[in-house]
Amino acid sequence: MVRAFRKKREPSDGTIRKTVLSTDFIGSGKPRRGKVRDIYDLGERIVMIATDRISAFDVILPNGIPAKGEVLNRVSEFWFQKTEHIIPNHMISTDPGDFPEPFGNHAETLAGRSMLVKKTDPLPVECVVRGYISGSGWEEYKKTGSVCGIPLGEGLLESQKLPEPIFTPSTKAEQGTHDENITFGKVREMIGAELAGRVRDVSIEIYTAAAAIAEEKGMIIADTKFEFGIDRDTRELILIDEALTPDSSRFWPRADYAPGGPQTSFDKQFVRDYLKQTGWDRNPPAPELPPEIVRKTSEKYLEMLRLFCGG
Repeated sequence: MVRAFRKKREPSDGTIRKTVLSTDFIGSGKPRRGKVRDIYDLGERIVMIATDRISAFDVILPNGIPAKGEVLNRVSEFWFQKTEHIIPNHMISTDPGDFPEPFGNHAETLAGRSMLVKKTDPLPVECVVRGYISGSGWEEYKKTGSVCGIPLGEGLLESQKLPEPIFTPSTKAEQGTHDENITFGKVREMIGAELAGRVRDVSIEIYTAAAAIAEEKGMIIADTKFEFGIDRDTRELILIDEALTPDSSRFWPRADYAPGGPQTSFDKQFVRDYLKQTGWDRNPPAPELPPEIVRKTSEKYLEMLRLFCGG
């Protein structure tokens, strides 16, 4: 039996879409709820369920975005497969039939939005790579001429492509608090010089490979965020959480790209831009999104699914 799958009517078009805001499987124990995912600890493995929750500025919004969880899960699967030659990842299976009970008995509910993964020892750092200057990086550059202690020189325009991708890490904030940009020196202090160098180099390598794939599909990956963990069996560094999704990356259509201001966005930036106009102070509780914003956001996520996964 499955409880707490909440459905909402999206009044923008009068239809009912299943919007999964939370899960609670009888016999599985209570999940740990992140900003988006419900995480079920099975000992040496984890079942991650991508809900349709959406967060902005590290705060969960009251609305769900129809189909968002499936997009995140399937796009992550795509990129895990495309980058496993660079670094292993935590994905074991996305087929609910491979999951242990009680999850394997709910394939219809979990199909497309769930993943069985290895349990790791996560690193306490968000590994951000920027190929273009935008978002919080742009705000920091305007004030200091640098991002995370990396000087970028004068005269950059908003959204301008950087001469080469840069590693701009941040803290991994608890729910309800905000990530903070940190220097690479701070990362060295937190996890050691050798491991810090490894995550920096592999983050840039993954970004570079993914950016080339995206460019072939007519998209720019302006920046992205990775998370890494230590495999408990092999003690190797592996890629965890999600990979190159609209929640963790900025995607811009190449045909519309014009440096000098914000870009057309196929990611959460669309929601962030709307929220900036509301006067919200970025602290909980967050305002509810209007139906039109919900609909357009869902369409943007689904376009990314079609582009990369053909779905």
